Amino acid sequence: MRMPSQVTVVDVGPRDGLQNEQANITTAQKVTFVNLLSEAGVPVIEAGAFVSPKWVPQMADTAEVLMDIDRRPDTRYPALVPNLRGFQRALATGVRDIAVLAAASETFSRRNINQSIDESLATIKEVCDRAATLDVRVRGYLSTGFGCPYEGDVDSSRVGALTKALLDLGVYEVAISDTIGVAHPGQVWKVLDAVSSHAPLSKVALHFHDTRGTALANVLAGLQAGVTTFDASCGGLGGCPYAPGAAGNLATEDLVYMLHGLDIGTGIDLDKLLAASTFASNRINHPLPSRFFQASRASRR
Repeated sequence: MRMPSQVTVVDVGPRDGLQNEQANITTAQKVTFVNLLSEAGVPVIEAGAFVSPKWVPQMADTAEVLMDIDRRPDTRYPALVPNLRGFQRALATGVRDIAVLAAASETFSRRNINQSIDESLATIKEVCDRAATLDVRVRGYLSTGFGCPYEGDVDSSRVGALTKALLDLGVYEVAISDTIGVAHPGQVWKVLDAVSSHAPLSKVALHFHDTRGTALANVLAGLQAGVTTFDASCGGLGGCPYAPGAAGNLATEDLVYMLHGLDIGTGIDLDKLLAASTFASNRINHPLPSRFFQASRASRR
């Protein structure tokens, strides 16, 4: 079986992982969390989001977090921006990497960002055009790439066309996201086959949630198809407030453990990654879902 020798792991814990947490997590604690992920060797850490604090209060201090973290020269710290205003706020913190968001489902797009798909693409174009003049890298998320909580199945050809549209607007990579955790390996191959007719898979990342326990199997399917960038969240933190029943993201520890077992390099120190998960687990009001984290804790008792 042909596998890549190296994979890029994007840890979305400080943003996608924490954004729905109800616990009072201080700015200093968020900074420590990001720094621990940096020390573990995570190459890309999504550190926050410049969104409305009214709707996502946990992200209200993103500017302070980004200004206080210890930046490593070989680590990237993107932040999610919903529009040009959010991008301007991000620039003030020295951000050189941002992420923008679209959806493959019309209903989800309207409920998540209050825009149609076409309107969201117009907004993303504004951000990408401005970012290009400032040499800021833009990553694109494509939500509901494998299923929508409101519309059900999503046409894989639409996912392919929207992936191309985002790349044409100027994003360097599109993270096709299983927002509600319905994907299975057969569907991953089907979607990637459709996408590959529109764009090279070298410009595609995969973002899985583990609602039905298939996230690692889906990663394996993605690896077999040729994808080499995967999103995950330290400890399995996260979910989606607009997707009822959606569980946490694929846990970074679980992903790294599997990749290392396949002799695929990540540059991540698993023991130091566990230190970041331990720190996070002590500041939220529920257990972390990561299987590797749970097993490691049990073995130390």
